Amino acid sequence: METVAETDDDLIERFLENGELTETEIRFGLRKGVANGSIAPVCLGSTLLNKGIASLLDTINDILPSPTERPLLVGAHPVTGEIEERKPFANEHFSAMVFKTMADPYAGRLTIFRVYSGTLAGDSFYNASKKVSERFGQLYFLEGKEQRAVDMVGPGMIVAVAKLKETTTGDTLCDAGHPIVYNPPQSFAPVISFAVHARQGEEEKLFSALTRILDEDLTLRLTRDQQTGEVLLSGMGQVHLEVVGARIKRKFGVELELTLPKIAYKETIKGKARVQGKHKKQSGGRGQFGDCTIEIMPLAHGGGFLFEDKIVGGVIPQQYRPAVEKGIIEAMEKGVLAGYPVVDLKVALVDGSFHAVDSSELAFKVAGSLAFKKGAQEAGLVLLEPYTKMTIRVAKEHVGDVMGDLNSRRGKVMGMDTDGIHEIIIAQVPLAEVQRYATDLTAMTGGLGSFTMAFSHYEEVPAHLAEKIITASVEEHK
Repeated sequence: METVAETDDDLIERFLENGELTETEIRFGLRKGVANGSIAPVCLGSTLLNKGIASLLDTINDILPSPTERPLLVGAHPVTGEIEERKPFANEHFSAMVFKTMADPYAGRLTIFRVYSGTLAGDSFYNASKKVSERFGQLYFLEGKEQRAVDMVGPGMIVAVAKLKETTTGDTLCDAGHPIVYNPPQSFAPVISFAVHARQGEEEKLFSALTRILDEDLTLRLTRDQQTGEVLLSGMGQVHLEVVGARIKRKFGVELELTLPKIAYKETIKGKARVQGKHKKQSGGRGQFGDCTIEIMPLAHGGGFLFEDKIVGGVIPQQYRPAVEKGIIEAMEKGVLAGYPVVDLKVALVDGSFHAVDSSELAFKVAGSLAFKKGAQEAGLVLLEPYTKMTIRVAKEHVGDVMGDLNSRRGKVMGMDTDGIHEIIIAQVPLAEVQRYATDLTAMTGGLGSFTMAFSHYEEVPAHLAEKIITASVEEHK
């Protein structure tokens, strides 16, 4: 009663005079508090036991604002960008926003939207976000598992249509003659990734199901790691992805297996070397002969690969020099130390020799590959690992635990900040150490911590860890 009384001056006076409020006054105060955002109602119940549903519906009727009590809706014209306004009344121009998409294995894709203004009838509307007109067969109210057909809908109503071609979650629907685009709610960025595997023969069925689930859940991402070749499913946590797997099995009858992704390590060199690569083979008839001398040297992190042709005269004919570069690039992609790509180096082709009959592009390609492998070993190969930039938001009492945990993961705290509610820790941490961090942070903070993570850079792996990674990689490639 005290909290409700604080929403209105008259209620405070009555509460102080009488020591309590009537049920009507409580309902009035709750309604006002919910409308101005000072009160957030929480209702308890159980859908499995069918308990609390009636009180939830009564609460919605009693204290939630009606569409006409909402403020003006503000959007933008999809072409000119000018500010557009809509009042939440039935006699306004029609506008609505798609807030959910459902993949039904039988009915197809269901698009669910809330009408913001005006009324909708007929068989088409304009999607201002995609700038296309969409036709639909029937409007439905969703009532549990049932779909009840309806001919016309107005402000505040939540409606579903089936099998739209272009419309997705977040799109604005409106009259073609009076277009408007509302800002869609921003979805959270995924914080954890797992590699996706299907049973043999079910790959196509699984990825078809995943595509439909991605329409439903905007916090999911499906990507392919170019280096490891793995397909990665990213989401808000391990439990989130496991629930997605259970939904796919229940809806589409296909198993989804999740494993920790492989880390995309890279190799690079620390020093310089000058080496010769010679490929000579004689097996009757025309042989093979290629001979090149290269100088190899490191570049700064992120420098990529540079090839310089320093041949003077015709010790290697012009037509064979690109083959040397090609052989080096192929050897770099396959790796020398542990099968990971070699990066951030410069190679100069400085000398060589050829045979008028036996030399060929293939022979010089092999010679370039041999020279690179030998040179990389002499220059001193090291292993690089990806680091992530993490922004972690936690309550003040959890800062110490989180900082200590980051140190144990070889992390480097780069700074701290606050947003008035949370302490914000900014750190760089090896990806290999935080693949399950979403689960670990939940355990440390009782579910009250959150974080975002993005690729930062590559750094050298400490020698004692590099040895284990190299051994494991060599065993895997045997």
